Amino acid sequence: MKPNADVEKVFLSYPDDIRRRLYVLRDLILDTAESIEAVGPITETLKWGEPAYLTEKSKSGSTIRIGWKESSPTQYAMYFNCRTSLVDTYRTLFPDLSFAGSRALLFDQDEDPPAESVSKCIQLALTYHLDKRNKKSRKHG
Repeated sequence: MKPNADVEKVFLSYPDDIRRRLYVLRDLILDTAESIEAVGPITETLKWGEPAYLTEKSKSGSTIRIGWKESSPTQYAMYFNCRTSLVDTYRTLFPDLSFAGSRALLFDQDEDPPAESVSKCIQLALTYHLDKRNKKSRKHG
């Protein structure tokens, strides 16, 4: 992935402890993407002023955003498209995680994200459209 200077500026604007945690999420996204051949390269960009990760080339997945808001200073989050079923799926698979509506996983500023379960959530997001296409082709095939 090509580094994005605008994204790096946003990371540097976060408080130190939050920035470290968000870098952990970023690494989980990139490492998970790299482990799934169908995902291909990840594009790092800004969406709504926050770091966002897209499967722009393969179109295999749904955008993942990460960020922190001054209005919730003790939490950081990983956001998903609220029009998908992703967060509902995560709630079923990982009831111990914290959620915000149908759009986000929430994490405490004092804790790294639980790598195993969050990596699975990332995998499901990065392959969301592949999974939908495969289900459609099985129905019509």
